[in-house]
Amino acid sequence: MANKTVALKVDIDTYAGTRDGVPNLLADMARFGVQATFYFSMGPDNSGKAIRRIFTRPGFLKKMLRTRAPAAYGIKTMLYGTLLPAPMIGSSFPDVLRATERQGHEVGIHCWDHVKWHDYLPWFPKHLTAMELGRASALFEDILGHRATTTAAPGWTVSPDSLEVQDALGLAYSSDGRGTYPFYPVMEGRRFRTLQIPTTLPTADEILGENGVSAENIHEFYCENLKDGLNVLTIHAELEGNAIRQSFLRLLERFRADGVRCITLGEAVQDISNAPACKLFMGEIPGRAGNVAVQGDLVL
Repeated sequence: MANKTVALKVDIDTYAGTRDGVPNLLADMARFGVQATFYFSMGPDNSGKAIRRIFTRPGFLKKMLRTRAPAAYGIKTMLYGTLLPAPMIGSSFPDVLRATERQGHEVGIHCWDHVKWHDYLPWFPKHLTAMELGRASALFEDILGHRATTTAAPGWTVSPDSLEVQDALGLAYSSDGRGTYPFYPVMEGRRFRTLQIPTTLPTADEILGENGVSAENIHEFYCENLKDGLNVLTIHAELEGNAIRQSFLRLLERFRADGVRCITLGEAVQDISNAPACKLFMGEIPGRAGNVAVQGDLVL
């Protein structure tokens, strides 16, 4: 399995995930000598407002029950932005961002307001899309002393406007969608110049409780489904860094035993010379309620 490589992408969606999950992941990755790309939510944690998806996204409630989301995320997180005020994430934990970068990991921007972007991006006017990324970028630079070079969209939700704003930020690359290999996106007939590194493997919340996959054997699923070359795995600070932490440790142990190389997304970009242009569209994938950005056909 020595010819298999996994780029680890860490999405951090919540206040609790930043406070508890990220330090746990840093400790676990240090133990195995593994580095990853961490994407931080910078603004308010409005996780409680996601309850609206029960009425707007078929399958959302089933997914929450299948993955035991209330237990995984905690009752306070499930109430932030509704019965409890939404705490600010980035400004509450600047030392977590600094520690992540100081330990050699790549650090990027996930969003300003995760729930707002995930649920309403298709209806944002362009200036609001720019403002959401702009506020996150400004706080990121204030905390770390340099501009972000990479972003990853919440819930793999994009629009032509969000891709245009990314181009304006001069990013090295983004990781906004699901697919099979790196590409330059073409959406609704518009070509964009920010390289996309899509997630290639399903996330834990998409496969737990399905087809016999459990927290005890999910590491086996991943190892059996690695392809030769580059694989991109998105994990979540709230799950692999907390609720299913032991599952992630078992996965890292298997990677080490099997000779699987773990890298950051930035390291993966260094090995890319000629990425093609491909269509990018919002569509359905198994295990997830609602549409996500999906890599489509080649564009010649």
